[in-house]
Amino acid sequence: MAAPAFEEFEPASDCECPGCVHRRRVLPHSAAGRRGAHPAHRTVIVAAAASAALVAGHAVPALAAPQAPGRPSLPAADEPDTPQGSKAPLHGPGGVQAGPAQAPTTTRAEIIRRAKEWVAAKVPYSMDRYWPDGYRQDCSGFVSMAWGLPGNEWTGTLGQYGVRIPKEDLQPGDILLFHNPADPQDGSHVVIFGGWADYTHTYYIAYEQTRPNTRRQSTPYAYWSYSSRYVAYRYKGLMGVTGGSVPDSDKPAAAPFPGPAYFGPGADNKYVTQLGRLLVERGAGPYYSSGPGPRWSDADRRATQAFQQAQGWRGRDADGLPGPRTWALLVTGKGKDITAGAPAPPSSHGVPGYPGRAMFRPGADNSHVTRLGGQLVKKGFGKYYTTGPGPRWGEADRRNVEAFQRAQGWRGGTADGYPGPETWRRLFS
Repeated sequence: MAAPAFEEFEPASDCECPGCVHRRRVLPHSAAGRRGAHPAHRTVIVAAAASAALVAGHAVPALAAPQAPGRPSLPAADEPDTPQGSKAPLHGPGGVQAGPAQAPTTTRAEIIRRAKEWVAAKVPYSMDRYWPDGYRQDCSGFVSMAWGLPGNEWTGTLGQYGVRIPKEDLQPGDILLFHNPADPQDGSHVVIFGGWADYTHTYYIAYEQTRPNTRRQSTPYAYWSYSSRYVAYRYKGLMGVTGGSVPDSDKPAAAPFPGPAYFGPGADNKYVTQLGRLLVERGAGPYYSSGPGPRWSDADRRATQAFQQAQGWRGRDADGLPGPRTWALLVTGKGKDITAGAPAPPSSHGVPGYPGRAMFRPGADNSHVTRLGGQLVKKGFGKYYTTGPGPRWGEADRRNVEAFQRAQGWRGGTADGYPGPETWRRLFS
């Protein structure tokens, strides 16, 4: 018998087989799609010189499809390119379902711990590969893993394991899910909520499985695209959770007070950062012109003092330096939050009325933006406004501020369009 001959055959670009239809829908912008190739549908034809009979009725194993590049029309660092596999057992179609569909019990801390393991391992994104733990390496497999589900779900079925919650109830371990039933491959995606990144709740920490690998990053609420179509869910199997809240017994043990030496002028350590973040969660965001960091600043002192005063403390009990009582209230979430009625932060850098840089950044929406815009118009620097100045910070505000700064003779970083103390002083002088 003569040795068989092999050749590769590429079907026509309008081939209607399920593989090609799926490929055209999932990767309409890929390089392969533009060339008319079918990387997921290459057939090997076997011909033998000694026999003219075609071997029929035996399915040829599909060759592994190369990983598709990110869509060129979208920012690869932000937007998802997340086609996903369908519902499957652990370790794939050949695996065995671990049991009936149910919601095994777990905790928020355990969900985030598992999510971080994939982030640390930089698990590559794939809709048809399975990590050694049995979970598919796509967005829905990632959530299935973090929630500890008995198999691999997809965006069309994950919702049955959760209960819908409003934005204001989101806590670490919850998910933000968008499933497009009309075309599941177009936009469908799911991420794990890891906590708010700022006090305005416009950005949050997202744990997600996307190309090229698992990541954790600050993300605009609800997502970079299709934002209005994402729905928040809370896992049904959270231990002891009723009514969407987490009982004290399920919260991590409160971290002990590290000692007064870690706070105050000259301090530079992780506890200062932790203090600042805890204070921001309790309403101290306006005291910070940038995110809390490890170096102690006057913003930390004033924010701490505001929290202490919110508890009704005065004198030495409200000196702006955290002691054991202040720390205990912050780490346990007890005590009173800093409210609108609390004393306003002192003027920044000695400039009366300057509210801080945090009030003027993308996503900001407050009365200070309106006041700034009105003053710019009065000074003759309002030409970029197409409508009257409003409370939401926008590009027109930034360009008008930049024009004012350049009129002062400033250049480079001092004319970036964001008002600092000196810009504010000159505008309102």
